[in-house]
Amino acid sequence: MEKSLLVNALIYLVAAVVAVPLARRLGLGAVLGYLLAGIAIGPFGLGLINEVQDILHFSEFGVVLLLFLIGLELDPKRLWSMRRPIFGWGGAQVALVAGVLCCAGLLLGADWKTALVAALGLSLSSTAIALATLDERNLMATPSGTAGFAILLFQDIAAIPMIAIIPLLGVTDSSTGNGWLGAARVIAVIAVLIVGGRYLIRPVLRIIAKTELREIFTAFALLLVIGIGLLMQLVGMSMALGTFLAGVLLAESEYRHALETDLEPFKGLLLGLFFIAVGMSVDFSVFMAQPLLVLGLVALFLGLKMGVLYGLAKVFDIPARQRVFFAFLLAQGGEFAFVVFGAAATAHIFTPQIGSLLVVVVALSMVCTPLLLLLHDRLIAPRYQAARQQPDDTIEAEDRHVIIAGFGRFGQIVGRLLNASRVPLTVLDHDPDQIDLLRRFGFKVFYGDATRIDLMHAAGAARARALVVAIDDVEESLQLVEAVRREFPDLPVLARARNVSHYYRLRDLGVTMIERETFEASLRMGRNTLEQLGFGAYQARQAAVKFRRHNIQSLLAVYPYYKDQKRLMSMTKQAREELEQMFARDASIMSADKASGWD
Repeated sequence: MEKSLLVNALIYLVAAVVAVPLARRLGLGAVLGYLLAGIAIGPFGLGLINEVQDILHFSEFGVVLLLFLIGLELDPKRLWSMRRPIFGWGGAQVALVAGVLCCAGLLLGADWKTALVAALGLSLSSTAIALATLDERNLMATPSGTAGFAILLFQDIAAIPMIAIIPLLGVTDSSTGNGWLGAARVIAVIAVLIVGGRYLIRPVLRIIAKTELREIFTAFALLLVIGIGLLMQLVGMSMALGTFLAGVLLAESEYRHALETDLEPFKGLLLGLFFIAVGMSVDFSVFMAQPLLVLGLVALFLGLKMGVLYGLAKVFDIPARQRVFFAFLLAQGGEFAFVVFGAAATAHIFTPQIGSLLVVVVALSMVCTPLLLLLHDRLIAPRYQAARQQPDDTIEAEDRHVIIAGFGRFGQIVGRLLNASRVPLTVLDHDPDQIDLLRRFGFKVFYGDATRIDLMHAAGAARARALVVAIDDVEESLQLVEAVRREFPDLPVLARARNVSHYYRLRDLGVTMIERETFEASLRMGRNTLEQLGFGAYQARQAAVKFRRHNIQSLLAVYPYYKDQKRLMSMTKQAREELEQMFARDASIMSADKASGWD
């Protein structure tokens, strides 16, 4: 068993490593690469893997993780503001597509139950393919991306009542009381999620964060998603929808970015496995038995669905140049279609032949989607590009914010000043108690180790206005700056220097806006001491200003030679002598004009 598992894992990884880079190099996209890899190693290709349904069921967890991470990006207020596109646009898409496909099924001679259930299943699109495409192309903030996301979210919600009504149309022994009991269980689980997300999960995350063991935090993140998914499955709900709801409830949590960065690698691997499993599930025996029928049904299905989607794109005010892309993006069948068709076969609405035929149609439609998008990129998009007279839409970030890495005594002062000036902030810190205290005062603080570049990605460093490095530890500070300079070369960096050596090492990394943490405060203390000793306020200020100017000039003059200890000592001694001479001259001038110093 163990050997079989390792061998299968080796086959998946080799297929992905070979097919996906090759597909990307040929301009076909990663999704099509995974699908082709699945076809190649599946039972109708080389026959290296035969347990297709088991792998497909397991790999659906990638879709679950995807919806959880999307939920983390949407706080409840934003989700509520999207209620109109979710239920309005999503409801219109499902109703119109299902209606058109049902009529087509009736015209082809199917009975009304078969036509209705098939149409409902085919009205759903692939959340994994569509969202992965939008994310890969950075199109989530475009009109087509926003409308597509709203429709996909509604489809995940709509899949639940679809599956629930199938037993009522077929042969079933269940009583009506079970329906009410099932609804009560669903409501109870949603209530548990809402209460637990707000009052239980955050304290647990805080306790685990205090252990400072990253692997335990990652393990709890996976436990959270798996547990919620299984809980949803027990009451007959969509696992993906349940984890999406949990993600929304944690969207305002200080641990949001840490959860995102820890789960992101698992999501990518499992989504890739899901696409491979879809490719393996294409039953070419059904295709070979009736190739013209299968190809005709796929073409009819895609044509009707794309026609409805293109018409809806006009109603949704999606720009003309994005309408074809929107139609191509959502034209395929979805993951939940497999579940709907499986329930229909169990309820004896579908014959085995019809069920197998529809599954092949859905799988082939998924394979066609990357090809359609490639066709759009090569032929359709250039036409709009040439004809368009106005510039491209700019995709602006939600918040052109400032990131503060480290929110100790230094970072707090910077953060309070920026916050008072109405500058949007994203603060990263790794002290759970500190985070809990600051959040009570309204600061938007997130838990996580800022030296991890994946966390900087999640915090939006690519679209931030500036990064303030206020980390206490010198080595961690330098590690972060080096990574940011490599990954985000255009991001302005302002850094805190603990000492002169730290200052010089930051300069080596290209940082020019540096503040030594004790320098300005020490100058202020020196001014206050001079005033306490009887010097006028003006005299004290002038002395501090001259000292500051001379110190900075000396610092910059010494910088090119700071690694040469002999030259460094000589220049430091020279600078100190120059300062003494300058103060001696100033003292004679100030003593002659002491009375004029303003107080």
